[in-house]
Amino acid sequence: MSEKCDWNIGAIRMINRRRFIKGCAAFSLALLTGSWLSSKRAYIIEGTRNIMGTSVKIAAVHSDVDWAKKAMNVSFEEIYKINDLMSIYKDGSDIRLLNKNGYCDYADSDTIRVIERASHHSGLSNGAFNVAVLPLMELWEKCIPTEAKLEETLELLDPENITINGGRIQFKKAGMGLTLGGIAKGYAVDKAIETLKQNGIEHALVSAGGDMRTLGNKLDGTPWRVALRNPQDKKASITTIELCDKAVATSGNYERGLNDDPHILDPRTGSIIRGLMSVTILAENTIDADALSTAVFVLGAEEGMRLVERSGSEALIITNDGNIVRSSGFPS
Repeated sequence: MSEKCDWNIGAIRMINRRRFIKGCAAFSLALLTGSWLSSKRAYIIEGTRNIMGTSVKIAAVHSDVDWAKKAMNVSFEEIYKINDLMSIYKDGSDIRLLNKNGYCDYADSDTIRVIERASHHSGLSNGAFNVAVLPLMELWEKCIPTEAKLEETLELLDPENITINGGRIQFKKAGMGLTLGGIAKGYAVDKAIETLKQNGIEHALVSAGGDMRTLGNKLDGTPWRVALRNPQDKKASITTIELCDKAVATSGNYERGLNDDPHILDPRTGSIIRGLMSVTILAENTIDADALSTAVFVLGAEEGMRLVERSGSEALIITNDGNIVRSSGFPS
């Protein structure tokens, strides 16, 4: 169900730079406006809502404020829809029904699309990314598990035991559970961007927690500039990158939203991941950046970077001892 949106509207020529940067900050990511060269009728319209356990912000540039608001409302509704379909907490969601009954008939095409993309990333990462990890999460929430209990639970985590036939999703084993916390938010950001595009918005930014994607350049033709926050000092940044029709996602235990996984767990061994502080992925779309950031966090810096190079994306990794590791093409 949608809620009232907090709107912030300003003429681009006159917008207060400090307020705009503060308003667009999203956990580990902050927008830097730079210089705007625009017509007198160009406005930046910002809207914020709390969805998927985090603050979701859309900033769009358009000459017609009312039109932009309508387009942004449609995009927000898309994000609500994704949450309603894929939350493990919402009664009647596709994922809630699947986890409760072991199957879900008439699943939405969006749910199926996300599960299929998750399967792709599971194969790409050799199981480091695995949406069937819910039984392991629930086990750790109860207590520190014994080796015997871990081995028993790991038997339920094979994503190959999730079958899709038409609109029906089904588990092959009783006791399985699925969570899309590591990929659904990225998909929601992508859907919001696509909806803005379909409604005539050519310059925009959507952020949801550690996930962000831009649409087009700024009006002066230069890319959007995004500062990657230092996880050890929220007032400082690690670096600044430029985005044009690109996505970025950050994973780290400090970065999780209320509807996200409480810990990043290794679905191959059952253990909690402790080697890295954060992983930031730069990719073409947010669903892939979201999944890859989790997979790399699980794999660690060395093996994770090999995955990044195979995937065609870029990464910046911060280890627990503060070392920064960049992929070959990550902006310096």
